[in-house]
Amino acid sequence: MIRLENISKQNSHRLLFIEASAALNKGEKIGLVGPNGAGKTTLFRMITGQDAPDEGQVSVEKGVTVGYFDQDVGEMEGQSAVAAVMEGAGPVSEVAAELHQLEAAMVDPDRMDEMDAIIERYGEVQARYEELDGYALDGRAREVLDGLSFTQEMMDGDVGALSGGWKMRVALARILLMRPDVMLLDEPSNHLDLESLIWLEAFLKGYDGALLMTSHDREFMNRIVTKIIEIDGGSLNSYAGDYGFYEQQRALNEKHQLAQFERQQAMLAKEIKFIERFKARASHASQVQSRVKKLEKIDRVEPPKRRQTVAFEFRPAPRSGEDVVSLKNVHKKYGSRSIYEGFDFMIRRRERWCLMGVNGAGKSTLLKLVAGATEPDVGTVNVGASVKMGYFAQHAMDLLDGERTVFQSLEDSFPQAGQGPLRALAGCFGFSGDDVEKRCRVLSGGEKARLVMAIMLFDPPNLLVLDEPTNHLDLDTKEMLIKALSDFEGTMLFVSHDRHFLAELSNRVLELTPEGVHQYGGGYTEYVARTGHEAPGLRS
Repeated sequence: MIRLENISKQNSHRLLFIEASAALNKGEKIGLVGPNGAGKTTLFRMITGQDAPDEGQVSVEKGVTVGYFDQDVGEMEGQSAVAAVMEGAGPVSEVAAELHQLEAAMVDPDRMDEMDAIIERYGEVQARYEELDGYALDGRAREVLDGLSFTQEMMDGDVGALSGGWKMRVALARILLMRPDVMLLDEPSNHLDLESLIWLEAFLKGYDGALLMTSHDREFMNRIVTKIIEIDGGSLNSYAGDYGFYEQQRALNEKHQLAQFERQQAMLAKEIKFIERFKARASHASQVQSRVKKLEKIDRVEPPKRRQTVAFEFRPAPRSGEDVVSLKNVHKKYGSRSIYEGFDFMIRRRERWCLMGVNGAGKSTLLKLVAGATEPDVGTVNVGASVKMGYFAQHAMDLLDGERTVFQSLEDSFPQAGQGPLRALAGCFGFSGDDVEKRCRVLSGGEKARLVMAIMLFDPPNLLVLDEPTNHLDLDTKEMLIKALSDFEGTMLFVSHDRHFLAELSNRVLELTPEGVHQYGGGYTEYVARTGHEAPGLRS
């Protein structure tokens, strides 16, 4: 359906693709992977014709419809969320627009002399609308928005009043309702809560078109894709399997390539040693010449390209007391809505609590109560002896000074630390070379999250309170963070929609439901096994 043949592409001074080829065939579900800046979004833009390759060609089969969801949703206002979604539903939305125009024309007294032609055209358009199942469109649009966690009020309210994350869901819903022959989804799992993510997963599994997507959520990708295309050093490499298989295969390929490279290097060293030893002896002249020619003809094996991911290691944090946080008889309301009534909860040393609950259940509120960012209306929140807290909140990224550079931000936080340790810290969190001189205002969401996390973890806390710490993080940084937090010896309370993160790091689950609060010993994996669902309100 879509072919990329020998494409080359350069962005300013950066070579993204060098004679790269790949194909997307009917019904295939492919994950597109590669480090940040490798060219994933550029590839999508070339397929949709928004960008052109410098060389080679991108061909889309005639008559194939392509739907493209990206992070840049643009302005949306002046219509309801349902209307905005229906507007993007492909040919049926154009027919609906003409139907509305004709309905307006039929009651326009100034157009009475055209009425026969208008009525005739209305009959034709109405028949086409029925053929395209247009009358079911409103219901289908609401079904998709419901799956993405919209309330009825949000569906019918002005889309312009929604936050950026909810507008992103409207843009995603448009593509899902359209059901094109090919879907290109650039990070569809960003900004989604766990319930919406699981719904989207089921939707995409049941979608019979072709899919090419990027995602920083490995569990989400593993459950949907059956093939991986990797952008690596300008080429496109295909792997038949999910993301887990790709990781294993890539590691195996690198191991083989390294062994081949090392064998060849040993052979070359031996030959060069012989040449150096005997080049001055006339008796060995022919042998020396023969070996020199042999070396000139050898195809050199390249060493594997090493992806630079630096491991972050916690410095030992001071030990806290056994009782880390205690909430007693906590009541909390927002307006007329009661979030907690007489809530008791205790966190002990080295427990790692993950919070589960639908939107509005009170997950972020509990984190704020523990962090002291909000006060209970009634009751007490006590933080134990020797507790040193690190709190990662979504708004923390907005508090960075846009005019300060990455390095200056680290220096401001740790004036006594010295250049060496701070540069090492920056490198661990993906800021190497000139990246440390970037001003905070030009950083992407992922870069801001990494910087905030670096500041929080450098002078180690013994209690981490984390609200969606993996939002915006790429797969490599996420893995680095999971590994670092696995070795963390303190206590954790966190919210995340990333199931891999939840499964790897939790050893307790607190489930917030309308029926009450439930505590589970054992982590997220045990929670799923015991409850039969991956998130509250869902049943498998």
